[in-house]
Amino acid sequence: MRRLLIAAALTLTLVSCEKQLLQTTYDKQTTTIESFVSARLKADETATLTRTGGAYRVTMNDTLDPARDSLNYGGTVTFDYALYTLSGSSVSASNLVATSNADIASAAGWTLSDESQFGTVTKTLDSNMLEGLRDGLFGVQPDDEAYILFTGKYAYGKTQQGAIPSLSGLVYHVWIKSISNE
Repeated sequence: MRRLLIAAALTLTLVSCEKQLLQTTYDKQTTTIESFVSARLKADETATLTRTGGAYRVTMNDTLDPARDSLNYGGTVTFDYALYTLSGSSVSASNLVATSNADIASAAGWTLSDESQFGTVTKTLDSNMLEGLRDGLFGVQPDDEAYILFTGKYAYGKTQQGAIPSLSGLVYHVWIKSISNE
């Protein structure tokens, strides 16, 4: 019985330590995101910050026009993107992991054998989308250019996804082509 109690106590301690390490990782990512956001807002006085759920969105060309349609949950959005793992207060070719744009891939030094895999994507803003990306796209308007940033908690968590390491925070640079809330 005593061994069972010791084993249970050790298990609880390990689980508690793991949760604390995970939270520390996400807290560091939040600090990195806030540095990125601050740098972007200082570099472009017309940029605006929107926070929805676990996502930060810095819209670079925000017209602040309430008369324009904004994307709602359940709506569809057509956009180009470049996806980076979160690393410091900037994005670069070294942390680019995916893109819909062949020019961005080429500029990053990727070998392009089949450019047909690149192109504008259309997605529905629903539960099938990464939580951070879904929350970041909520409210975008046609012709917006934005950075959407979120911690690994709102991305893939402890799961590695292709070239994206587990626990990675992500940065999407998006160019919105159109939206539909129908």
